[in-house]
Amino acid sequence: MVLNRVRAVFLDLDNTLIDTAEVIKLLKSKYQYKEGEADIISEKVQVKFSQECYRESKMSITDLRISHWEEAIQETRGEMANRKLAEECYFLWKSTRLQHMTLSEDIKNMLTELRKEVPLLLLTNGDTQTQREKIEACACQPYFDAIVVGGEQEEEKPSPSIFYYCCDLLGVQPGDCVMVGDTLETDIQGGLNAGLKATVWINKNGIVPQKQSPVPHYVASSVLELRAILQKIDYISSVSA
Repeated sequence: MVLNRVRAVFLDLDNTLIDTAEVIKLLKSKYQYKEGEADIISEKVQVKFSQECYRESKMSITDLRISHWEEAIQETRGEMANRKLAEECYFLWKSTRLQHMTLSEDIKNMLTELRKEVPLLLLTNGDTQTQREKIEACACQPYFDAIVVGGEQEEEKPSPSIFYYCCDLLGVQPGDCVMVGDTLETDIQGGLNAGLKATVWINKNGIVPQKQSPVPHYVASSVLELRAILQKIDYISSVSA
């Protein structure tokens, strides 16, 4: 594969890397939660993570995320807040999440091959400490030319400014770059806001987007489809040039 028109590819980190299986087991075995309750709590927490505004919170990231577990348990069970249980869930989730954060051999190979043709940049939103822990845990640094964490910048995705910063790092123009991510509201909307060449939405679970959601240029069920999509983007760009 030789890419001539795509000058850089930005990839998001958090595409289904959060693992709550061990917490679900804890709630069922130690606290005798019903089958559905533990699953609902887990789902509620993941939604809260995706919507959190840690920049606007006066709490530390640890306290903020413990509060997510506390709220999810309270909302699901309809009982008094249980801070101790929320803390136990959070720290178990954090430790197991980091243990499970590994890049598959297929993804490592894909990134290695892609990087021979085009610069790759990891672009992730979130608190600096949290995101740097993830990056270290999955040992992804060798596969990217640069890593940008939203919490270390003035603005995060979907603000155009962070995309322009990434372009400056790699010495490329927005119109020559492709954004790849699993979140329409940040990854795809951000790429559109910044005027990138294309956006690729990784829709692993076959989600049907809401009508008002941003529309990506391409949709894939797996990031492993990226090489073929980039070839298509590059070909269309060369033909229309």
